[in-house]
Amino acid sequence: MAKNLVIIGGSSGVGLEIIKKAVNLNYTVYNFSRNEPLGINTNSLIHHQHDVLSDTIDTSILPDMIDAFIYCPGSINLKPINRLTKDDFRTDYEINVVSAFDTFQKCLPNIKKSDAPKALFFSTVAVAQGMTFHASIAASKAAVEGMVRSCAAELAPKVNVNCIALSLTDTPLASKLLDTDAKKEAASQRHPLKKYGNPSEIASLAMFLISYDSSWITGQVIHADGGMSIIR
Repeated sequence: MAKNLVIIGGSSGVGLEIIKKAVNLNYTVYNFSRNEPLGINTNSLIHHQHDVLSDTIDTSILPDMIDAFIYCPGSINLKPINRLTKDDFRTDYEINVVSAFDTFQKCLPNIKKSDAPKALFFSTVAVAQGMTFHASIAASKAAVEGMVRSCAAELAPKVNVNCIALSLTDTPLASKLLDTDAKKEAASQRHPLKKYGNPSEIASLAMFLISYDSSWITGQVIHADGGMSIIR
């Protein structure tokens, strides 16, 4: 049966890989992002230009019923504490928390019309494990994790709400951290599994968490981080 997926920020990285997998599984995908996803030629993908920092989602263009909602936008604003500003914190919080909640809230009436709706957000391993230069992004993503648990409690048993906490993954957002062979090798060695994240593998996990097979999972922060958060 065809299902409707609303994804925020699906133009690149993990979001783009999710769209690729979703259309192959007969989802109709409504993508809201600044740029149009490239390389996907299908009527099952409907793109709306949207900037989470400046735009409010237009509920009139949403599908009447939303079976899955995924919020992908994030930030990697890595600075030492003495260089972080209030504006840095505000921007990270707006991207990762405020806009996530705002879009989810506006989609929620349509989400509740589905028989088995799922919602998915993204966090970072830096919430669970202290990392230098991550104060702003870790604080924002910690708020996301708290929001996920609270929403999961409030919306149970109707809506499953979960979160994936990532470590460094090979996406455009992280390109400056993986732009040389030396950086790639160093990133691999920092993880117990000796590799950094692959966006297609993360997308497969996301697809499981919005599928019927995950119906007994809610309020969870699932670490897809190469073992970094738990293994020494």
